[in-house]
Amino acid sequence: MNNNIIYKVTFTVVLIISSLTFSCTDDFVKISPEYSIDSENYFNSEGDYYNALVAAYDLLQSTYANAIVGEFASNNTLCGGESATDVVGWQQIDDMIHTPTNSNLKDIWNWMFAGVQRTNYFMEFKDKTEFDGKDEMVGEILFLRAYYHFELVKWFGPIPLKVDERFKLGDETTIPRSSVTDVYAQIESDLLAAISVLNEIPEETGRATKGAAQALLGKAYLFQDKFSEAASVLEDVINDGNYSLVEDYNSIFENEGENGSESVFEVQYTDVEGADFGCLQCSEGNVAVGFSGVRGYDGPLFTPGFSFNVPTQDAVDQFEPGDLRKDVTILDIEAWAEETGATYTTGNEHTGYFNRKYIPRKRSADAQGDLNLTNPNNYRAIRYADVLLMAAEANNRGGISDTKAQQYLSEVRARAFGDDDHAVTLTGAALTDAIYQERRVELMGEGHHFFDLVRTGRAANEIEGFVAGKHEVFPIPLEEIEFSNGLWEQNPNY
Repeated sequence: MNNNIIYKVTFTVVLIISSLTFSCTDDFVKISPEYSIDSENYFNSEGDYYNALVAAYDLLQSTYANAIVGEFASNNTLCGGESATDVVGWQQIDDMIHTPTNSNLKDIWNWMFAGVQRTNYFMEFKDKTEFDGKDEMVGEILFLRAYYHFELVKWFGPIPLKVDERFKLGDETTIPRSSVTDVYAQIESDLLAAISVLNEIPEETGRATKGAAQALLGKAYLFQDKFSEAASVLEDVINDGNYSLVEDYNSIFENEGENGSESVFEVQYTDVEGADFGCLQCSEGNVAVGFSGVRGYDGPLFTPGFSFNVPTQDAVDQFEPGDLRKDVTILDIEAWAEETGATYTTGNEHTGYFNRKYIPRKRSADAQGDLNLTNPNNYRAIRYADVLLMAAEANNRGGISDTKAQQYLSEVRARAFGDDDHAVTLTGAALTDAIYQERRVELMGEGHHFFDLVRTGRAANEIEGFVAGKHEVFPIPLEEIEFSNGLWEQNPNY
């Protein structure tokens, strides 16, 4: 999404900043210097609300960090990079030795709270001006607030909640961290309200829909083991018929597959607005893609990157013979080089494999800035295949219907193998394991596996260095604990 509004903020900074700052683009260059954009003279027109909505969407682009870290925190990939000291915070997370001073975890905290702040700013003044279509905008804001809160609670556990008004100076010492239960209750409330007003077809590509809100609600229920509720709302998405699996799995992750029939919600990126390492969250491109690219690459189809997020042999071995997803998900660089004549160099923890779904492709002639930071690959945040597998899990683990679970699981597998010979007839715990396995291979490289392992209690047995009772969540940034003046306690064992 093009960046119409820039509102850079951390949780501590939002306690001081209360006005929007704008980029020097579009009509804002016409604003005279003495004109102050703040809550007293903003939200006076539909255009003001639309720009604030764009600002709320804009922080989604920062979730590139959530996606890549969520992958190498799991047992799917290693951190990689140039050396063992390349992006030290990421290396620590990969090795499960991260601490409250980890700057990369602080980024995730800051950027997701910036998203919350932007949505609360909109909601604080949602009744100031009336116009047709505002209810749908409010629905989108509620979806986005739920999205940011969901990211925060799954990463950090209990978090401070403030609803429909911005955090301000002093809140850090008066607003406690709300329980996980209360955070999820707010997420559920926001999504149910969003579902009641959102359209099934977006007004513009990339904007949230009723189906996106239903799918996120189903995921929130699943993370709480509310299986009946999850099954019900996820089956609504399935039965509404607005989404379907595309025939060609590979096409999902190429440009032509963006915002297609399988896309329930995508984070939009572009390569025509550049960025640099001075402000990674300012990039309009998908930063994670460049970081996951092949180091020193010279050859067809792809462009070079920084060799982070390298799949392990164990991850590669999870694919069954004949699974068409393997070659889409995993780039075997040695085999590719032999086939095409491509050349490359190796980096830290080189395994010979790369996350093919999200490595840089050849780009447009209009690409600007550091091309490693401005890749246009959209992040497929919620795919229909994910919805089917979540519905299968909810039906199976909730004791609702193994028949439905088999049906949804088999639908995903039919696409994966290109036939109907791989349908699943398992029941009970064996079916549960099959669903877990299918989620791993279907969604590999997309940043979900760590949280799947955590929420199902399997992480300690699967992730090297994972300590039960500690690593289920990440530490609250140390300075946030200090700013609270003793109001907040650190997560256990950090």
